[in-house]
Amino acid sequence: MSINLFDLTGKTALITGAVHGLGMAMAKGLGNAGATIVINNNTAPELEAAINEYKAAGLNAHGYLFDVTDEKAVAQAIAKIEEEVGPIDILINNAGIIKRTPIIDMEVADFELVIKIDLVGPFIVSKQVAKGMIERGGGKIINICSMMSELGRNSVSAYAAAKGGLKMLTRSMATEWAKYNIQTNGIGPGYFATSQTAPIRVDGHPFNEFIINRTPAERWGDPEDLQGAAIFLSSKASDFVNGHVLYVDGGILATIGKPSNEN
Repeated sequence: MSINLFDLTGKTALITGAVHGLGMAMAKGLGNAGATIVINNNTAPELEAAINEYKAAGLNAHGYLFDVTDEKAVAQAIAKIEEEVGPIDILINNAGIIKRTPIIDMEVADFELVIKIDLVGPFIVSKQVAKGMIERGGGKIINICSMMSELGRNSVSAYAAAKGGLKMLTRSMATEWAKYNIQTNGIGPGYFATSQTAPIRVDGHPFNEFIINRTPAERWGDPEDLQGAAIFLSSKASDFVNGHVLYVDGGILATIGKPSNEN
């Protein structure tokens, strides 16, 4: 009998912060592959709107209010999700923020906030979810890293520090949990066409031209371009993949780039 390595039917997937953008795109991909979707947010209106969008798309989706940096709230929410929806088979640590401020001007409190949400948050949620995965003998954890896990960039020091740390946390989780049949990996998105990047994706904008010229694929990513990576790392197809960061960037990290006047 043939096995569909990418079938997620019967699996429950928690995708943090998947109320819009890339998180929602990945969650929809998992839902279309058969998974039951669980998302969280710390404000009710956004969460409700997102759940309505998932259900309008014909997906089985559930929403829970909690803050990924509050360990007690996370533990309570995980217990409630596993009681009301089912054991969490897949976790995608997607919730995150960015603050664009030069290092010399950045307040310590802002730096710490980015680290807390983007790095400590995945630590807290993974720790709680992994307890059940260890008991059940397996699971999938995916941390949403970034090209800033590898590269520096002006004005995003806190974000780069958090995402670089998340890459190493991913490897440490894989080191400790692979023996329990838990595969822990990361996805590193490149530059994607979302509502947040819309103002800088217009023809003639310097950053738009920079990204297109810098990317071998010569385009911005479409959010749906992340779905294959998310499904692969959530499925049986990745059962021997551990501690890897899969960069979905159109080839940016593969090249030094080219002069703007070169075809």
